[in-house]
Amino acid sequence: MPKNLQTAILITLLLSVLLFSFSVWYGKENAFLLLNTDLGSIADQFFRYCTYAGDGIIWVPVTLLILIFRRKYWILAFAAIIISTLIAQLSKNIFFKGLPRPSLAITDSSLFHSVAGVDLHTMNSFPSGHTTTAFTVFLIACFFIDRKWIVPVGLLYALLAAYSRIYLAQHFPIDLAGGMLSATITIICAVALQNKWGKN
Repeated sequence: MPKNLQTAILITLLLSVLLFSFSVWYGKENAFLLLNTDLGSIADQFFRYCTYAGDGIIWVPVTLLILIFRRKYWILAFAAIIISTLIAQLSKNIFFKGLPRPSLAITDSSLFHSVAGVDLHTMNSFPSGHTTTAFTVFLIACFFIDRKWIVPVGLLYALLAAYSRIYLAQHFPIDLAGGMLSATITIICAVALQNKWGKN
């Protein structure tokens, strides 16, 4: 496993543990309210569009780049898409079905910040699918790019996408922690499948 990927996995797991611990210690709703801060209209628009960095559509350019420049790793690409999607959707819709999101759990909407024009989802909060996707893409980038800068740059990308979910009042911090853990499981499994395919 590439050194950059090892470093990125350790950072992702550490962030996940910190967010889980913070949410348990401080309380899920209080942790959200502490991080969900109105930073002004520029930030509203920034995070409104920044959240698309964790949308499923991001897999299209990522997969195309892998197929064009690193074709032999196509198993890794498709495994990452399938595994991350399965973990996130099975968790949301079966294992943790019905968990309320901030806009439903916190009945007084004046307590939290939301962005005009952004529809607030109410159910199936855990884990954050956008966080799962963004951190999986970050970890994949660290697998392919053997440059030290990819870790901080990729981490910033993933963190902005993840935090946007709190800023837009769509997820609790603990949901982000679940997404980070899901991404870690995804990349470990995808790399293992790629390695097994390569040996065969």
